[in-house]
Amino acid sequence: MSIADDPIPVRPAPLLAAMPNLRDAGGLPAAGGAHVRTGVLYRSGQLGQLSGDTLTAFGGLGVGTVVDLRTDAERAFLPDRLPDGVELIVADVLGDRAAAAPAQLNELVKDPQRVAEAVRGGHVEELFARTYRDFVTLPSAHAGFRTLYTAIADRADTHPLLFHCTAGKDRTGWAAAALLLLLGVPDGAVLEDFMLSDRLAFAGFAPLVDAFVRNGGDADVLHPILGVEPGYLAAGLQQLEASYGSVEAWFADALGLDAVVQEQLRARLLVAA
Repeated sequence: MSIADDPIPVRPAPLLAAMPNLRDAGGLPAAGGAHVRTGVLYRSGQLGQLSGDTLTAFGGLGVGTVVDLRTDAERAFLPDRLPDGVELIVADVLGDRAAAAPAQLNELVKDPQRVAEAVRGGHVEELFARTYRDFVTLPSAHAGFRTLYTAIADRADTHPLLFHCTAGKDRTGWAAAALLLLLGVPDGAVLEDFMLSDRLAFAGFAPLVDAFVRNGGDADVLHPILGVEPGYLAAGLQQLEASYGSVEAWFADALGLDAVVQEQLRARLLVAA
């Protein structure tokens, strides 16, 4: 399994200015001339900052279920703030590896000199690549993604669902990419969608980036931490192929979501052109 070199342009659109990486997970072309439905599945970063007009605007999306992929510590630090009546489901993907890089973003950027050295030495990229391999193999990742995809299969025909982690780029990015591949979205479009987070998630960390620069850091070195790299997704896909052979087998053998559930996901999320 590989990621194509000719990505297909996709919609970039943040839905709320205060949450740059909140976006519709649909709209992409899929196999057989179908498209992924819009208005039924959303992805984002953490929702603890929602308040006032932003909370009202979020409510206007009609989201009925939110699936939180964060660790216990992340949820305790900044619990989601949701409109009344929204169902919250916890699906802790990194519970077996709570110290993994995506769950420690604030800690990773505190020392500009150490960050620069780690990025130049390739250590940061390896930390994140290791985490993407963990998304494929960790028992907590299997349980968390199974919870997410089951919720989508069960609810996507009744009300919109949103899934998120802290930045909406790693756990959320892998969850979206694996689902899109299952739906038959071309490799290039999956990569293009994944790479949107290099800009959108990074923009959501503006206060953190500003503080980093004030402490003498170079904002550009933060992209491998606060954004994404193609190699991260490639590492996960290489692990998936080595361990399971195909995305369908990963869903079935790792997550326990058999062909019936996989077809249910396609029925819920795909629409003919």
